[in-house]
Amino acid sequence: MGVLCAERARLLDDPYLLPYADQIRSRSERAFARGDSFARGPGSLAEFACAHEYYGLHRTASGRWVFREWAPNASAIWLVGDFSGWELRDAFKLSRIAGRDVWEGEFPAEAISHGQFYRLEMQWPGGRGERIPAYARRVVQDPSTLLFSAQVWDPPQKYEWRNPGYRVPSTTPVIYEAHVGMAQEEEKVGTYAEFRDNVLPRIADAGYNTIQLMAVMEHPYYGSFGYHVSTFFACSSRFGTPEDLKSLVDTAHGMGLNVIMDIVHSHAVKNERDGLSLFDGTPYQYFHDGMRGWHTAWDSRCFDYGKTDVLHFLLSNCRYWLDEFRFDGFRFDGVTSMLYLHHGLGVDFTDYSQYFDSSVDEDAWLYLHMANRVIHELRPDAITIAEDVSGMPGAAAPQSDCGMGFDYRMAMGVPECWFKLARDIRDEDWSIGYLWHELTNRRPDEQTVNYVESHDQALVGGKTFFFQLVDSSVYWGMGRDQHDMRIERGVALHKLARLATIAAAGPAYLNFMGNEFGHPEWIDFPREGNGYSCHYARRQWSLRDDPNLLFKCLGDFDARVVGEIVSRRLLDGTAPSLAYVSDEDKILAFSRGRLLFVFNFHSSRSAVDHAVVAPPGGKFKLLFSSDDVEFGGQGRIASPQEFFPIEEVRDGEKSAAIKLYIPCRTALVLERSMD
Repeated sequence: MGVLCAERARLLDDPYLLPYADQIRSRSERAFARGDSFARGPGSLAEFACAHEYYGLHRTASGRWVFREWAPNASAIWLVGDFSGWELRDAFKLSRIAGRDVWEGEFPAEAISHGQFYRLEMQWPGGRGERIPAYARRVVQDPSTLLFSAQVWDPPQKYEWRNPGYRVPSTTPVIYEAHVGMAQEEEKVGTYAEFRDNVLPRIADAGYNTIQLMAVMEHPYYGSFGYHVSTFFACSSRFGTPEDLKSLVDTAHGMGLNVIMDIVHSHAVKNERDGLSLFDGTPYQYFHDGMRGWHTAWDSRCFDYGKTDVLHFLLSNCRYWLDEFRFDGFRFDGVTSMLYLHHGLGVDFTDYSQYFDSSVDEDAWLYLHMANRVIHELRPDAITIAEDVSGMPGAAAPQSDCGMGFDYRMAMGVPECWFKLARDIRDEDWSIGYLWHELTNRRPDEQTVNYVESHDQALVGGKTFFFQLVDSSVYWGMGRDQHDMRIERGVALHKLARLATIAAAGPAYLNFMGNEFGHPEWIDFPREGNGYSCHYARRQWSLRDDPNLLFKCLGDFDARVVGEIVSRRLLDGTAPSLAYVSDEDKILAFSRGRLLFVFNFHSSRSAVDHAVVAPPGGKFKLLFSSDDVEFGGQGRIASPQEFFPIEEVRDGEKSAAIKLYIPCRTALVLERSMD
């Protein structure tokens, strides 16, 4: 009854949901019932999610080896590898467990050794093929053939965690989205160890409290950014060993940084030998049969979320990364694609009926509900984020309110807003009211992750926000002693956009690696079309560090903003309160906690003695402005300054305001005190 009461309270927040109350309740009830049915035997849904401890290659308590694989259509399976001379041997042939679709083999302790390579040879009616075990925990790609082999991973020295009891603090995540392979300045594929030693200190110094790692799960094509996954239980070996990744996460925890990962359960690579497609000879083992099993836009396979064994696989995958590598949560990729049979392609979500019609994949909704249930049963402190552009009601609402249970959803309208303004609209025509609406447009029952841009905008064929603003001037006009009008505009607006976005965040915030200092150009991974070069798949940190370049000014400004926001816990339990917005003079002012943020987006007109509504009493101290010289500004505002609210009576009502000088394309950050 508590669930239903809470649900009705949430419906009152959005009256447009009232006609769909029965469907909302029914979805939630079905999701709980499905999860409860899985939990009944083992005792909890989290205990059900342990397929990875049963399937794959493991040592038994006696030291022997046991291997199991789910393959309903197989007629024979062998382990083939270094231990068999890469030949089919009866000693390594699996047997089908009576009455089940599971194949099993047990082998002496000395038969298989750490570091050996292996694969499966599988037969099915009418065919046969090489396969990589679905639950393999380490796979390695041959550099010449580009084919993968599973690798026995049982190092004699187990990794010893230095921070085993780490838990996510109650602070709101301010996220640094990062890719291990492209995180080094050298033109090569970076490693977990290099990221740990060279990049983690930068992230901590920049003030961020959470790292979101991309491309962790093994993927055959490096240029897919990790989104065409082949082996779901293996961390990518191109970056190092599992112990290297554990050390990265452990070190981050020691620095007080949460580590979440991109988890890709929205689709899988179409590869047959190295992936799950046609794994046992059928197209419908893990995926839907027919065209529903194919994502034509992504050229990949679509999971069947209605099958128990597929749910067992995916839910266990969630648990595996929490248990084995101690990640602190997940950003679920492609949630929109999962939730709708049309994958959201070419669809504008303008009517609430679209969230409840026959285009919704109800099985996917139930899976995501169960995934959040598993994750939060294991780690109540874990962070889960949905990448959903559709605005599915309840995606980031608590399950007690009939929601899906994500802690946050990506505010994907915010980057769309910034790029629309920068790309399509003259500065003189920017609507500040439209901007404020997009920065704060979220349901009262949901928390969002605001961002100016993620990796999506930086991919080859697109532009980062800074590149959109300055274009080719970035190559020659970034010296602090140079005065290029396009660069001056770009630097100013880049700072305003980032400050406005994090200050109005609802409540979480995200930045992609390097974009905080305006990293030049796009991201293009090594491929045939660029001569397999890593020139555009790296981060030029030396630009950030050079005191003679404006890149350093942008990075220093971002660090100051993030540091102020995080140290004051400004996003925790507060909401932005609008003080002033005007399309005519391009000024926006809002408060959050004790801070007041004032922006002048006008291209040429500064405001003199501009009145901004403020609480009476006390005073406001100017903390910093985007126009400070150290941040690449013109230094038009003297600091320090204090402002005292002036009270007046208008139409019989008392009000107070402070009067400010607000230079064009400048933001001020002020703090209120009662001293």
